Amino acid sequence: MAPNITRPYLHLIRADRPIGTWLLLLPCLWSLSMASKGMDGGLPDPWYVLLFVFGAFVMRGAGCVINDLWDRDIDGKVARTSERPIASGVVSVRAAFTYLAGLLLLGLLVLIQFNMMAIVLGISSLALVTMYPLMKRITYWPQAFLGFTFNWGALLAWAAVTGSVDAAVVFLYGAGVLWTLGYDTVYGHQDKSDDLLAGVKSSSIKLGQHTQLFVAVVYILSLLLFTTAGLLAGMTWFFYLMLGISGLQFIWQVSTLKIDDPANCLTRFKSNRDVGLLIFLGALLG
Repeated sequence: MAPNITRPYLHLIRADRPIGTWLLLLPCLWSLSMASKGMDGGLPDPWYVLLFVFGAFVMRGAGCVINDLWDRDIDGKVARTSERPIASGVVSVRAAFTYLAGLLLLGLLVLIQFNMMAIVLGISSLALVTMYPLMKRITYWPQAFLGFTFNWGALLAWAAVTGSVDAAVVFLYGAGVLWTLGYDTVYGHQDKSDDLLAGVKSSSIKLGQHTQLFVAVVYILSLLLFTTAGLLAGMTWFFYLMLGISGLQFIWQVSTLKIDDPANCLTRFKSNRDVGLLIFLGALLG
């Protein structure tokens, strides 16, 4: 339903694929909820929730533009990405940079609504956002760098509420990094053949047939860190119940994963939105 002139730009920020926004937003919501435990009612400020929702959409979009600018030559060689607006020439490099500047300005307008600690953390995240697309050229573990990037909002949200970065959120951040490492390794199996041809690296290629065991291990470790974060933040039994249900979902993901079936990998990757929502519900009501 969007006007034709806007469609390439909406595709550029993956507006038609909201899973990325969900996976960026959910660590922020976990952190907002857990950090707000000591506030009146123990619920997060609705204004902060709205700011993080909008900020996650905008900054996920900015990250996509940066990624596509770095990868414009590689994307044309990969079947799944060959029609991306920059790689296909629908959006020029100059227009993409102008668009990126506008998205970053919107992100800055969101950021300045918070305290100085949160502002500093938010600005520092740009280094991770900019570096991440380069990692696939130099390491088999770009998924780890995505984890550091996508979960940075947990630190920012905690600082926005409390003005500090406490031990609980450090463990929460670590849990999110491991979670991302697991689900993005699953995601990467969709592109492994094209990635090999294009000469880029991923944990999916490195692990190969060992993927299921690896993903199982990082998911278990993430649950242990989520549990530690909950204990430090004083969460009640409901939080741990949601972690238990999340663990069952992880078992389903790993036990039914078929790494040579792209549709299977995509379904299990997308199911992590539900994992994140379960943990959010636990943080909100626990």
